[in-house]
Amino acid sequence: MAPRASRSPTDEQFAELVHAAWPSLYRTAVLLVHDHALAEDLVQTALARTYSRWSGIRDVGAARAYARRALVTTATSWFRRRSFRGERPTAELPEPDTDHDPRGPTGDRIDLMAVLAQLPPRQRAVVVLRYYDDLSVEETADLLGVSTGTVKSQTSAALGNLRRLLGDGVELPEPTPPHPSLTTGGHRG
Repeated sequence: MAPRASRSPTDEQFAELVHAAWPSLYRTAVLLVHDHALAEDLVQTALARTYSRWSGIRDVGAARAYARRALVTTATSWFRRRSFRGERPTAELPEPDTDHDPRGPTGDRIDLMAVLAQLPPRQRAVVVLRYYDDLSVEETADLLGVSTGTVKSQTSAALGNLRRLLGDGVELPEPTPPHPSLTTGGHRG
């Protein structure tokens, strides 16, 4: 029996991907860039990159992961730009923010967006990917193009920063402990 020739996915399948993946990609983008308009631009760019490779995709089921990778790599490249500060020009200067409590003026709810915005971009990315998108250390490392050790150290630093920013009374997960051979001086045989 001859192997079946693989077909390129259709534009209709891409439209289905966009409708299915948009909400999740957008939520992740908002947490990464802390700006709704910029998040929309980020998702659009990621989906445009996905579409530019659409004819080469053989497994439509994997396309959502490809779009997420495009989103994260695009955000990472934006973070590396010196000009990226998330600032927008306005006609009038905003009033200075005098409320620095992450729980807001009422003390009831934590403004997660404001707290995450205070983290450096790579720390923010590992927190969002690990705890919001529920990716493993390995998946996060693969998406960010870094080692698993970097993901673990950035996660630990980010959680420490979040504890400092949030103060007492907020429970955060413990970072993934390092492999025992890395802390006990043992070796793999």
